[in-house]
Amino acid sequence: MAKITEEVLLEKGTPRATKLQQIKTLNLSRLGLKIKDMPVSLLSQLTGLEDLDLSGNLLQHMPEGLSLPSLRVLDLSDNDMEDIMSLQSLDVLEELNLEDNLYLTLNDQHKAIFLLPKLRMFNGKDISSQANHIRHVASGILRKRVVEIWEGNFKLPSPPTPESLSKVEKSFINDACLRVKYGPSSLSLYTKWRVEMIAREHFQSLIPTKETSRAQNGPSAAKDNGVALTPVKRKLTEEAEDDKDESDVRQVRCTPKRARAAAAVVETPTKDSPRKSSDIQITPRKVGRPPKNKNDTEKEQTTPRKIGRLPKNQNDTEKEQTTPRKVSRQPKNKNDTEKESATPTKRQSATLKEEVKPSTPQKKQTRTQPRTGTPQKPIQRISEDPVCLQPIHVLQCHSKQDDPFDFKTQLWACAFEPAADSTEGESTVATCGGESICLIDCEMGTVLKKYKVPGEEFYSLAWSWLQMTVKGASSRPCSILAAAGKRGMVKLIHPKANLAFGEFRTSRRSVSILRFSPCHKSYLFAGSYDNKISMWDIGTIDTDYNFKVSQLLVLETDSTPLHLALPPSSADKHLIAACDDGLQCFNIQLNANTQKRTMQMEITFPVYEKRDKTNNYRTIDGLSFLSDDVVASKSHMQGSIYLWSWSQTLASSSKKDKVTAKILAELQWSDTDVPYLSLNTCSSHGYAVCGDDKGRLWTYHMTERMKANFKSGKPISTTEVLEWPAPVLDGQGTVEGPSINSVVMSQDLRYLVALSDKNMVVIWKKTS
Repeated sequence: MAKITEEVLLEKGTPRATKLQQIKTLNLSRLGLKIKDMPVSLLSQLTGLEDLDLSGNLLQHMPEGLSLPSLRVLDLSDNDMEDIMSLQSLDVLEELNLEDNLYLTLNDQHKAIFLLPKLRMFNGKDISSQANHIRHVASGILRKRVVEIWEGNFKLPSPPTPESLSKVEKSFINDACLRVKYGPSSLSLYTKWRVEMIAREHFQSLIPTKETSRAQNGPSAAKDNGVALTPVKRKLTEEAEDDKDESDVRQVRCTPKRARAAAAVVETPTKDSPRKSSDIQITPRKVGRPPKNKNDTEKEQTTPRKIGRLPKNQNDTEKEQTTPRKVSRQPKNKNDTEKESATPTKRQSATLKEEVKPSTPQKKQTRTQPRTGTPQKPIQRISEDPVCLQPIHVLQCHSKQDDPFDFKTQLWACAFEPAADSTEGESTVATCGGESICLIDCEMGTVLKKYKVPGEEFYSLAWSWLQMTVKGASSRPCSILAAAGKRGMVKLIHPKANLAFGEFRTSRRSVSILRFSPCHKSYLFAGSYDNKISMWDIGTIDTDYNFKVSQLLVLETDSTPLHLALPPSSADKHLIAACDDGLQCFNIQLNANTQKRTMQMEITFPVYEKRDKTNNYRTIDGLSFLSDDVVASKSHMQGSIYLWSWSQTLASSSKKDKVTAKILAELQWSDTDVPYLSLNTCSSHGYAVCGDDKGRLWTYHMTERMKANFKSGKPISTTEVLEWPAPVLDGQGTVEGPSINSVVMSQDLRYLVALSDKNMVVIWKKTS
């Protein structure tokens, strides 16, 4: 038969279509056509094709180089298919029929389900639960076992030549395929295929990149090659987001031996045993208050994230640096210490003196979870006792390739795991930055677990308690962590089970912020760079970690949402979104008919009157409730923090599109134009904190004495400024204070965690 032409395909396929791109459905069997008679170039023009029937075509594999970006349904029944890998390019396929292909086995079916991430119907059956188990649960178990084999039996060669690396890789893959067993023997071929794939990915992730090698040769080498060790901030615009380099980041380990042992795991946790921390020596500095007149304050360095305001090289801007008195903290056991090296800045090559705690942590009391229901919110109380915080740990746990020279990975969000009992304190904090998520024990300063997704850049995370259904028993709550970022995918993690068990797409653009509802624990809000906030119901999960997610609402914002807050008094009715171009309020009641909604009202502030050419004063980059009614928020370049009443502001709206916030007080803050330095609050203690671009933490304790100054109309001074803890460089002074992107406090205010844009997690502890 002669080759099928475009004219023949248009005539027989869809007569009404004038272009191949307009064809949506094509049944070659019914038309008496054979795909072997169609050039691949002709098939590739069917970019709008959604349903393709290739049954009875005697196919052994799909044509090479075929790209059908819109194909959702594919019928390959009654063929001679042998090569499942040829289906891999059809990554949006949702329904697949492979019946009556005699050469395909159960192993091939599992391969197809794994290779096609959106496949939900297979041979006419719904395989959603099975697919979730294959892609996430089973893969997570296999990955964990592969990593255990590497950590227990292998290490990178020194020096890492191509020949030696190839030899170790081959030996590692063969050993993993031989030793890792999982599932029934009928799936042994699929298991071996997945183990080989996982082992190769894990080994490749450990090999130092050229960029890492340049960094290890010293800062001068990096400078000569044009490598900036301090990256630009996350951009507001999508153009900046697309142009941003993807940073390959891993947990730091400051000696090669420890780096090998602490290799991160792709998409799933590492071993259950906690890791040692990189506990950098801290030199205390005096706590100071800002001058009463902000004009007397020295202008601080600016490192804005917006395009057009960014210096070509942040290190070209001279930074304030001090070398305080060095103070060494003596460990309880001298044998538990060791020195590790790092290169903190582009200009210096030095060693950070670090104290490493024992690898086996002290035993902690086991949290007791309630048998039924979800954890109750603690009774809100404002403490009048003075708060004294001291830095106890500085960690680098998101480093690229476990690189001790990585001081450029930016950390974006952190949140404490909610305690099972409201009377218990919180000590485990989750942090995200680059392509990894870390769970840290604040007391020990150890990284308990780490999750990594290559190519991802995590921007936000959130905790909640979801109900796990158990057959023949009542459901029980389990603590679940959600995280998302550049890819627009929400990852769901159950840390107690050491498992990343699922994911779902919330946007085709990057996710900027996540927030669970305090009223409905399974409701998740996700703000994204497409100027939308979507509301999802994750529902319950079963013991096999099957879940079904559904979208409830889509809220349309005028710009990128940066922070989300749910008023404690009306968390099921209102959502406040701090956006790149203002503060917006939405009605989130589900009894309304409209699923897509625009804002109910915009809340404005007096600082808007200072608007400049770029309108930066409208960027609300800090938002948090200090009490059931008092909100703390700030605008980029404002130089202060507003405290305002939610109830009074809402009462004055009277169906207006815009309403001015009812300001209660203005808190003095750093005079800087660096955006996205977010604030946080501890409502139980009436405590607010916001970092600046010098590594300092500006704290505000809302005691009755401070509240008495609300009526003065003057900016209220900070309670105290916690100076950057100044990790000591070996013989070179101190690490300069970086920008503090995010802060979080445990509800008992026992711990405060601050994240920097130079890959450092600083943990503070309450001492009184």
